[in-house]
Amino acid sequence: MCSLEPINCFPVLVNILSNTFLRLLNSTARLRVWSRLFYTGGNGELTNYIFFGLFTYLLVLAAGLPPLFAISSVEDHKVKSTSC
Repeated sequence: MCSLEPINCFPVLVNILSNTFLRLLNSTARLRVWSRLFYTGGNGELTNYIFFGLFTYLLVLAAGLPPLFAISSVEDHKVKSTSC
């Protein structure tokens, strides 16, 4: 049913269990498992959207973190704290 690698076997097991529970509940829906991280169905536009969304998020994060370290340093200077 699946290879000996546990990273591949867990999604297959979850798929089998989910589909079994769906059949027990008399549902006609079925679940599918893909081995890719994101299933795009050959749609490159979705891949670009995800990439640029994550890239924008990282840029905002990179721009926002340095001031936090500077504020901490300024606060330490105000209270005249020293490190041992």
